[in-house]
Order: sequence, then structure tokens, then C-alpha cells
Amino acid sequence: MIIFKSINKLNKEVNFKANMGFVPTMGSLHNGHISLIKSSKKKCKKTLVSIFINPSQFNKKNDLRNYPRNLKKDIKVLKKLKVDYLLIPKINEIYKNNKDKKIKLSKKDKIMCAFYRPGHFEGVLAVINQFLKKIKLRFIFLGEKDYQQLFLIRKFIKKKFKIRVFSCKTIRDKNKIALSSRNNLLKKNDLKKSSYIASLLLNLRIKLKNNISLKYEIENIVKKINKLENIKVEYLEIRNKKNLTKNYNKNNFKIFFAYYNKNVRLIDNY
Repeated sequence: MIIFKSINKLNKEVNFKANMGFVPTMGSLHNGHISLIKSSKKKCKKTLVSIFINPSQFNKKNDLRNYPRNLKKDIKVLKKLKVDYLLIPKINEIYKNNKDKKIKLSKKDKIMCAFYRPGHFEGVLAVINQFLKKIKLRFIFLGEKDYQQLFLIRKFIKKKFKIRVFSCKTIRDKNKIALSSRNNLLKKNDLKKSSYIASLLLNLRIKLKNNISLKYEIENIVKKINKLENIKVEYLEIRNKKNLTKNYNKNNFKIFFAYYNKNVRLIDNY
């Protein structure tokens, strides 16, 4: 594996005419990231992974400060997977000025996480825009765990770049918790609560698949979850997975969920 700390050097030394898959990450790699990398390796001749903790997508300084980091471990994981290239760029190479740090969202897209985390997706789209402007890529691999993010990136790329987006299923642990780097910030007892919540919502999905009119159960589930110690629901919504509107049926619905476990914000979809 060749490690690049500069996009300029990467562009000089790598042949992007080859069939190249790109997996953007913020590090603290887990099996969800590994599934994206394996998917890229399967579909593409070469795979480029980036590790860049993007400051412009954090709307709270504490969240950025506390975001889990473990570069040594990440490099070991990537070497074991036989990734071809790793890019660890500097902030001033990604963003030349403040104007580059945000991309405006339309009013109709300011829902769910975009509503509760103002500026977050504007920062996510900005970093994706910078990567795709500066590196001549044809394929990008993204996870469905961040489904709203995937939806917005896909829409943004379609308008601006000739790049194909591959999405990969959410990976869960044996306790049904969606894998997330932020899980590293939780203790065993906190993770038990997250497991219980995931079971509740996976069961709700099964019920809705059989009878979509049971959506009124959401209020009861929110009450039940909020009764757990140190747990606070931010939102629990059902939306159409194709366009994220509230016009859905039993064949195209998805449950979207964000909550705080202690002071750690977690998201999931079912």
C-alpha cells in the first residue's frame, strides 16, 4: 500500500485511467468501512481510501475534538486488506478558502439530520466536491448507514460529475447495532441500550411491512426509548426511501432515527 499525504503527489504518481474505486472515510475503521473496501476491490482494479476528519461537517467543536482517531490501527487494517493507495490530506490542501467549506442545501433537503445538524451536510458535500474536483475518479463507494448522506451525495454527484456511486448495506454487530466509529465512545452498558433500541425498531419495520397503518406506534416507541436512562430521541420518522418525502407505502418506506446515548449522537435507518 502506498500512502500519500498530498493530493498533488497522488495525481502525479497514480494512473487514474485504471479502473479506480474511491472509499472516503474519517478513519477509526470498522467492518462497515471494510465492506465498502471489499466491494471496491471486487468491482475495481485499484482502490483508493482516504482518511480525513472533515472539520466543516461538525456543527459542534466538542464533537470534532472527541471524534475517535486511531491512524496506526487504520493503516494496519488497510495493509491487511491490500488496499492500493491511502490518502491522508491536510486541511489546507482540501480547502483553499472558507468559500470551499460549505455547499448550500435546498430548503426541501433541510430535513432530519440536515435540520438538527445545521451545516453538517453542507460540509459533507463540500469535502466530496473537493475530492472529486481534485482527483479524477470514476467510482465512489458509500454506506447505507448514513442513508440521508448517501441520498444527498448521489443527487449532488449526478448534477456535477460523471462518477458512479455504489452503495453498500448497513453492517450490524451481533447485537443488531449499526456499526459506527462513534460506538467506540460508548461503554458496555450504553451499548446494551443501543442494542435494545435497534431490536425495537427492527421489529417495527417487520410490523409496518405487514401493515403500514401501524405507523401510529412511533409515538409509543419514542416514549419507551426516552424512558431509558441517558437516552434522548432526536427524531424518529418514516419516509419514502427513494425521495425522502413523507409520501410512502409499505414497499418503499424506511424508518429514520437519530438519538443521543449519553452525549454521543447516533443515527440509523431500517
